[in-house]
Amino acid sequence: MTQSDGAKNGDDIAIQTTGMLAHPEQLDHDFSLVIPAYNEENRLPWTLAELRRFLDASGIDYRVLVADDGSTDRTASLAAAMGSRFSTVSLPRNRGKGAAVRNAMLRATGRVLAFTDADLPFELESLLQAYDLVRNAKCEVVFGARDLAQSTHRAKRKLSRTVATWLFREVVKRLVSHEVTDTQCGLKAFSLRAAREIFSRLKLDGFSFDAEVVFLTQWLGLTFQRIPVNLVREYGSTLSLRRHTLPMLCDIIALWWRNRGLQELPLQHPRAESTAVPDRRKAA
Repeated sequence: MTQSDGAKNGDDIAIQTTGMLAHPEQLDHDFSLVIPAYNEENRLPWTLAELRRFLDASGIDYRVLVADDGSTDRTASLAAAMGSRFSTVSLPRNRGKGAAVRNAMLRATGRVLAFTDADLPFELESLLQAYDLVRNAKCEVVFGARDLAQSTHRAKRKLSRTVATWLFREVVKRLVSHEVTDTQCGLKAFSLRAAREIFSRLKLDGFSFDAEVVFLTQWLGLTFQRIPVNLVREYGSTLSLRRHTLPMLCDIIALWWRNRGLQELPLQHPRAESTAVPDRRKAA
């Protein structure tokens, strides 16, 4: 893989932005949070308001960037009403969650970058824990993990989704990573350097892009930690088990096939998994 493989497609260039987007040389904030969204006009206002309330209270200098995946509703216009800390970057057409996140992550300019799902499925304290670990140089990448012993699940899940999740994890464990077994957890954080290195190489456009993020993190030798998350809600998703499960599995097999010739990954094993939240005041 070359550094430009993932980002060279012209379709990844946004044609619509709202709010204020910083240039790469303007690193004037600490935390950029990307929210991927496709036709999310109904729940996105609550999501953005909740993030503003929570992040304002945290004392972190933050920006929220909605990664609009070519929505056909009002999704792309909603961030503009939330103030100068909120903005939107849009793909010209629907390409997939991976393409939308890649587009936004390569444009975000915080010292710490993260993304999470539009329904805010986890307690938001996990965001601060991930931010603190990267900001205090404990690691370069943080993966939320629903399969750690300390994680809790208060949201009910359909049996079909539980079975599909288990199947996907087993395939990923065998073909992508033995260490990061919950690649699809919708919470990940990165140093700016790590984000640039990973997302400039990312190729997968669909929902399975998370697994490629994990693969690239390990292939590049970036230090990482896994943290527990508390699942508090799981609303409707644009992910369809019927339409997306087989393509996701095909993506994982293709990822493994493309990289089967690598003799050894420069693998960095995760440091001891921590549940304690560091003191954010030390990072100020």
